[in-house]
Amino acid sequence: MQLEEYFDFLGPDDIRIKGHRIGIDDVLELYLDGYTAEEIVAHFPTLRLVDIYAALTYYHQHRAEMDAYLSRLEEWRAQHAQEEDAQELPAVVQRVRALKAQRRAERLSA
Repeated sequence: MQLEEYFDFLGPDDIRIKGHRIGIDDVLELYLDGYTAEEIVAHFPTLRLVDIYAALTYYHQHRAEMDAYLSRLEEWRAQHAQEEDAQELPAVVQRVRALKAQRRAERLSA
């Protein structure tokens, strides 16, 4: 079996472990945080140890490309989180303003 056969290449920034929704980035993030292959497979019990070793081997054989891949994903996640925060902020501001208005109305009616 070729190493690439362990993965589904769904797009330039979407590489999954074949047959799973788990991305290679999920495995690599744990690995880069210091987890062993055995600890990673315990974290993802639907994966086999051979899947983890395939991901690690692929990473080491394509290190520059994979580091760029992980960096792009990190940037995308940060941008996406900022967009979500920006969308939620107005709702929070509206609630605070509504509470202030309610308290003001209660003080005026008392």
